[in-house]
Amino acid sequence: MKILIVEDEIALAESIENYLKQEGYLCELAYTYAKASEKVNLYKYDCVIVDIGLPDGSGLHIIKELKKNKSNAGIIIISARNALDDKIDGLEIGADDYLTKPFHLSELNARIKSLIRRRSFNGSNEIICNEITINPDNFEVFINNQMLTLTKKEYDMLIFFLSNKNRVLTKESIAEHLWGDNVDLLDSYDFIYTHIKNLRRKMVDKGGNDYIQTIYGTGYKFNINI
Repeated sequence: MKILIVEDEIALAESIENYLKQEGYLCELAYTYAKASEKVNLYKYDCVIVDIGLPDGSGLHIIKELKKNKSNAGIIIISARNALDDKIDGLEIGADDYLTKPFHLSELNARIKSLIRRRSFNGSNEIICNEITINPDNFEVFINNQMLTLTKKEYDMLIFFLSNKNRVLTKESIAEHLWGDNVDLLDSYDFIYTHIKNLRRKMVDKGGNDYIQTIYGTGYKFNINI
C-alpha cells in the first residue's frame, strides 16, 4: 500500500514515515502544498495523510485536487486542536477521517488500516477472493488454506491486483505502486514480469488459479472470473 504524507513539520513527517515503513507501507513525503499538489497530480496513492495548515497553501485544496482527479485514495486529515472548522470543511469536501495533533502513531496506523479495508475490501479484516485468503494485519496469504510465502514486492503486487480486480493495470501504474518516487530511476519495467512470473508460479504450486492475464502492449489484469 502506498501512502503520501503531507506535513510541513519535518520531524513529525519523518516520524510518521519511519513508523509506517516498519508496518510495511511504501511512503512518500511532501512538506509543502506545491510538492503535494505535484505528487497527487502525477501519482496514485492508497491513502493520503494531509495537514491542513501548510506554509504555502491549504491542505483543503489538496483534498479538492484528489477529488477533481477522481482519486480512489483514502484521505485522513491531521490538524491542530483549534482547526475544527477546517476539519469539518475537509470532511464535507471528501476526507474520510481526521486526527487531532498530537496523536499516537499506533492510532494513525489503525485508522489507515480501517480506511483501506472500508474503501477496498468492504471493511473486512480478511481479504477473501475465491481460494485466496489474506490477513493484512499479519501479511499472511493462504491459497486453499495453505500458507503462501511471498516477498514484500510480490505481496504488495497481489494486494494491488486484488484492489483492482478485473481492471487492466498498466506496467507504469504497477511500477509506480511498488517503487513510488524511485520509479523514475528505473531503466525499464522488466522486473515487473519477473515478479509476476514468480507470483503466478507460487499461487499455482499451491493449487490456485492463474488469474493474472497479460494484456499485450498495455499491462496486466487480475481476472477473477476465469
